[in-house]
Amino acid sequence: MEDSATGDAPTSERLRKIRIAAASEAEKHTLLVRTERAGRLVSAAMLPWFRLRAPNGYGVLTTTGRKTGKKRQKCVRVIRSDDRAYLVQLIPPHLAMTRPAAASAWLLNIRANQRVRIRLPEGAFDGIAREITDPTERAIARTILCETVTAMDYGECTLHLRGRPSRAKIRELHRYWFDTGNPLVIEIER
Repeated sequence: MEDSATGDAPTSERLRKIRIAAASEAEKHTLLVRTERAGRLVSAAMLPWFRLRAPNGYGVLTTTGRKTGKKRQKCVRVIRSDDRAYLVQLIPPHLAMTRPAAASAWLLNIRANQRVRIRLPEGAFDGIAREITDPTERAIARTILCETVTAMDYGECTLHLRGRPSRAKIRELHRYWFDTGNPLVIEIER
């Protein structure tokens, strides 16, 4: 992940809140997914299966590399609502405590070229991705992303949090990710 110098710069108050939230969240997380590298490895392990058929609530995001121009794929948690698909670029707590403005390669790719492809359980779609900045749209996205719980979320929760997963725990995890991450929307083309 890189610290982003592009797009709307987060305010120092938002960065402070992210650091505080990350510090309080860090001890709840497992040792498995604490680093950028661990997250990449988990995604890489899931990618072959998700290419065949992504489970409900998940998909494969294809971006164009900002430096290479090559197609890049990443497994993501994504919830579709009509002609929009919502997702969040996560910042793990251990990274957020020191680099709360960190941006993953796929987010930087979207900032450079908003044209993406998203493979969902119901098919593959082209679209335009953008970060959500409007407060009303953020509230809608937060509700859609954080209140939706799928069967796969229980496994995801087990990877990230200590203890037994529950609906409440999953929603709490999703709210943390939304509030400290970078929410995006993909406007799906018909």
